[in-house]
Amino acid sequence: MYADTETIDRILTSTGDTWAVVGLSDNESRAAYGVARVLKSFGKRVVPVHPKAETVHGERGYASLADIPFAVDVVDVFVNSDLAGAVADEAVAIGAKAVWFQLGVIDEEAYARTRAAGLDMVMDRCPAIEIGARA
Repeated sequence: MYADTETIDRILTSTGDTWAVVGLSDNESRAAYGVARVLKSFGKRVVPVHPKAETVHGERGYASLADIPFAVDVVDVFVNSDLAGAVADEAVAIGAKAVWFQLGVIDEEAYARTRAAGLDMVMDRCPAIEIGARA
């Protein structure tokens, strides 16, 4: 288990409302698109992070976390597990408060590094499912 109920609740309710969603594009058939829509419906500001830097759900996209010119509270990661660790390290570097690896995204070493850096982290879970269950 890579997250306890208390950590999940803290991230969803009190960590902050600006979520950078890494891997979010304007492709409506991708899971990231639907999850971002759910997060937005619960009052989260959803910032797309994708090499194409597309505008999604009315929010300007950025090519990387480092390109975002404002504070990010949570970094939600929709990339393959072999790329996820580098994203977690970037989240630490930009001063995010939490990292969330989506269902199927698992990197135990990144989890340990991120927690050691003082960030909350959830791995192999979906915030849209978790937030919906708490509504």
